[in-house]
Amino acid sequence: MFFRRKGRLRKEYDVRLLTNLNKFKEQWHQEKVLLEKSFDPSEEVVCQTKIMEAKYIFLLREVKQRNITLKK
Repeated sequence: MFFRRKGRLRKEYDVRLLTNLNKFKEQWHQEKVLLEKSFDPSEEVVCQTKIMEAKYIFLLREVKQRNITLKK
């Protein structure tokens, strides 16, 4: 009885993790494009790009550690 809930919660959080992964991937890509297009990028833009990249890589490692597969 109690173990069913554990499996359901794991699936729910796996879905949340994948949606966050996709969200941060898009944000990182947008920041990267902005950095490439700017003539003289400010420190803030460079830092924001690095932060987005770090968040994306962290979530990607978490997905790999949990053995979550992307279903398309």
